[in-house]
Amino acid sequence: MCGIWALFGSDDCLSTQCTSAMKIAHRGPDAFRFENVNSFTNCCFGFHQLAIVDRLYGMQPLRVKTFPFLWLCYNGEIYNHLQLKEKFEFEYQTKVDGEILLHLYERFGIEKMVTLLDGVFAFVLLDTANRKVCLGRDTLGVRPMFRMLTDDGFLAVCSEAKGLTEITHSMASPPEIAPFPPGHFEVFTLKSSGKVESVQLKRFHSCTDEPKHAVHDSFRGLLSGFDLETVKSNIRLLFENAVRKRLMAHRRIGCLLSGGLDSSLVAATLVKLGKEDELKYPVQTFSIGTEDSPDILAARKVAAHIGSEHHEVNFNPEEGIRAIQEVIYHLETYDVSSIRASIVMYLVCKYIREKTDSVVIFSGEGSDELTQGYSYFHKGPSPEAAAEESERLMRELYLFDALRADRTTAAHGLELRVPFLDHRLCAYYLSLPGEMRTPKDGVEKHLLRESFKGLNLIPDDILWRRKVPFSDGVTSNKKSWFSYLQDHVETEVNDSQLESAAKVFPHCTPKTKEAYYYRQVFEKYYPGRAGWLSHYWMPWWIKATDPSARTVSICTPNKDQ
Repeated sequence: MCGIWALFGSDDCLSTQCTSAMKIAHRGPDAFRFENVNSFTNCCFGFHQLAIVDRLYGMQPLRVKTFPFLWLCYNGEIYNHLQLKEKFEFEYQTKVDGEILLHLYERFGIEKMVTLLDGVFAFVLLDTANRKVCLGRDTLGVRPMFRMLTDDGFLAVCSEAKGLTEITHSMASPPEIAPFPPGHFEVFTLKSSGKVESVQLKRFHSCTDEPKHAVHDSFRGLLSGFDLETVKSNIRLLFENAVRKRLMAHRRIGCLLSGGLDSSLVAATLVKLGKEDELKYPVQTFSIGTEDSPDILAARKVAAHIGSEHHEVNFNPEEGIRAIQEVIYHLETYDVSSIRASIVMYLVCKYIREKTDSVVIFSGEGSDELTQGYSYFHKGPSPEAAAEESERLMRELYLFDALRADRTTAAHGLELRVPFLDHRLCAYYLSLPGEMRTPKDGVEKHLLRESFKGLNLIPDDILWRRKVPFSDGVTSNKKSWFSYLQDHVETEVNDSQLESAAKVFPHCTPKTKEAYYYRQVFEKYYPGRAGWLSHYWMPWWIKATDPSARTVSICTPNKDQ
């Protein structure tokens, strides 16, 4: 997890522009650098480093003697860089995983380069010999990147939008700042003036497609066919491989643990593989909630079962209320569901940064989208409709859960690892017949649960624990986090304000006082940027005005099934 920032063709003094790059300093607390580009005095790179792999040569922009004309600024991890290095007999000059981008680009060009990368990434690559600037972002947008392009060809790029909002330019009105589309690369020609012109924007991978880098993967052993036992075996193999490849780190590894199915599977597999790889420290797990909350109790049980070094963070709803504004500042969104969940995740990440030495943090994000885990999937009209909805959720992860997970960890200088969003695991799961993936017997994610049944990886009651609305899981049964939030927004927004919401906020008009309050805070930090969110996250197939799972009534599953 690092922060990248770059300008091409600035009309203003770079020393003034560079102050904007300091807005993302939290993403890389270990070191930072600004560097001008030779022969292009109005072009520069900015980089905030969180040293994870090569702490000696990891500063950027990355340049190597073999290719002095290439400049690379990237945020991410390339899990197959050693396999590719060996396959194509590249000679590395550093131990940085990102060096593979330079070798692949020089030999094969930008399009083949990005298709061969197994990992999460956002990058800016400058080729001064051929006068090109290339941008690229991973398939699901796990790593963020925003770009701003003016009418006259001034290009600015940053990991977070806040690093671009005060960039000065020659346009009369503010140019659009937009997230770079996941799974795409873009090529610009670089003019002698330092300005650019976009010549190609192309999708290189979709989550439903088997990634092209799979042919070079050292992992083998998947069986063919869709009979249940074969599918279950393949899911287990792919999931374990997804966790294993993400152990790549020179900093301490930890894991968020809510006590739900997804985080429990990640934590248990992480501890198991950590022992096999002889990690020199116990894996730390982290849960958050009030003392008697369901999540705290469930996570405690899982931690005892897997043998992790467990930390419990006491959640104080009043502290959560006080954190709302800074959370929205970091998120750069006003989506209700994202903010609710982010507040709690933000606070547990704050604890990790201040009280422990874990830096690389595993999490269960992406499983609900991939495996049809949301409660409203019980209302799906058909397996085909459910499959389409799952794919839609995957495509929009970068606007919601992936955004939340990135910003809440990066705000505290932590690096996120999300095994459920592994390229091969996603492509395989989404290729399965729709009937296999739908909820069964009143239980969502039934196939995933079945795949780990009888292994004693996690306790059986956790394996079959029904999905709990997030706001209910972190607080006691007496009063939920949802209720605390509603009490607070009642003091912040009155009825008349909500009635005039359509006039004040015509785009994505808030329908509730909570949504109105979040929008007010967002506009305070990012006035006129409401377009960063195209729509609120909401359950489908039901008439819902609130994104919470509490709006969906389903049958109670039998935990003994």
